[in-house]
Amino acid sequence: MRTRELAEIDKRVLWHPFTQQRGWSDEEPLIIERGRGCTLYDSDGNAYIDGISSLWCNIHGHAHPAIDAALREQLGRIAHTTMLGLSHPPAIELAQRLVELAPSGLSRVFYSDNGSTAAEVALKMAFQYWRHRGETERTAFICLRDAYHGDTIGSVSVGGIDLFHACFGPLLFDAWQAEPGDGEDLDRLLREHAGKVAAVIVEPLVQGAAGILTHPDGYLARVRELCDEHDVLLICDEVATGFGRTGTMFACEQEDVAPDLMCVAKGLTGGYMPLAATLATERIYEAFLGDFEQLRTFFHGHTYTGNPLACAAALATLEVFEREHTLEALQPKIALLGELLDEHVAPLRSVRAVRRRGFMVGIELEQFPLAARMGHQVALAARRRGAIVRPLGDVVVLMAPLVISEVQLRCLVATTGAAIAEAAEPALSAAA
Repeated sequence: MRTRELAEIDKRVLWHPFTQQRGWSDEEPLIIERGRGCTLYDSDGNAYIDGISSLWCNIHGHAHPAIDAALREQLGRIAHTTMLGLSHPPAIELAQRLVELAPSGLSRVFYSDNGSTAAEVALKMAFQYWRHRGETERTAFICLRDAYHGDTIGSVSVGGIDLFHACFGPLLFDAWQAEPGDGEDLDRLLREHAGKVAAVIVEPLVQGAAGILTHPDGYLARVRELCDEHDVLLICDEVATGFGRTGTMFACEQEDVAPDLMCVAKGLTGGYMPLAATLATERIYEAFLGDFEQLRTFFHGHTYTGNPLACAAALATLEVFEREHTLEALQPKIALLGELLDEHVAPLRSVRAVRRRGFMVGIELEQFPLAARMGHQVALAARRRGAIVRPLGDVVVLMAPLVISEVQLRCLVATTGAAIAEAAEPALSAAA
């Protein structure tokens, strides 16, 4: 089909996520047809740097030959088989590899389909764990202000972004919100609600959807200490931060923290297939063991749990990390990224703050009227210059694939700076 025809059909039949469809219908949609490395190509053949890793999940670039080959090989065997009552080699091998890579003590892997369900699984495991222990009063959770753990009802209940979550209030269970980075506030909540808290859930080091909000050094370790002190489980949501985004395989490593439950998704398959996992300690796993009639089973599952194609892609992704020394090669690019942001972005008058941890960047613009959609205007300006970025409100996020070349990285940051200068600087001057 021609681009115009595709665009017309899109506007007639599709409903896009996190998108005001009235605004979408007023613009010409960008239709991505293919990708190679860190470059995306639209249906007219125009090229764009993938500055958001196709929503933070692409690690090794598009059409990576090793991951492509692994999928083709798995297709020659079987595309899908259930894990309810059965198993298969890719799921077994991947679980073993994840346990080897994860923080110490995480010994069991429960598969699901996406980050929201990985968080949902962790919440249900924590809740049921305490019931099996006979502590039935432990039914509540503590999360952080401005938290985001997904869009299913349980994960929204431990979310703290009103823009996304407020209208669903009547459907949610209550969770207490701690001030990010403030250990004393978390300690206060744990003391105030002693014996009622099942788990504390945090995004380690960085709160992604809140606008790449970074925590002070030592905060995650303090959260672990407090959970131990109050005998509360710690859930670390590494959906956004995992697989190299903060500079290490998992963000928890940077403060030598081992959670009781850990959620992973996004980069797990290198951005190829939907797959998520919740990792648990043996202590939690053993609480679910018993005779059939005791009904201690974890009654949760999905049709595509541990899909063989997705597991094959994930195994290949982890192999590429090792073979291509991805994390080692990333370190000089992390340093370069900081230098480029200081040069091209931070000096702009319309930039209020630049927040960064590893390869995760949030560029907060000065306050503009909501109707101005300034973050979106910057994204459109970047697109015209050949780069894809996506804002969170008026925070422009950069989240390039880990394998982006230095040349492309320089281009991406310079393009983002030029886009902000085009869209936001004149508006700021006009408002002065």
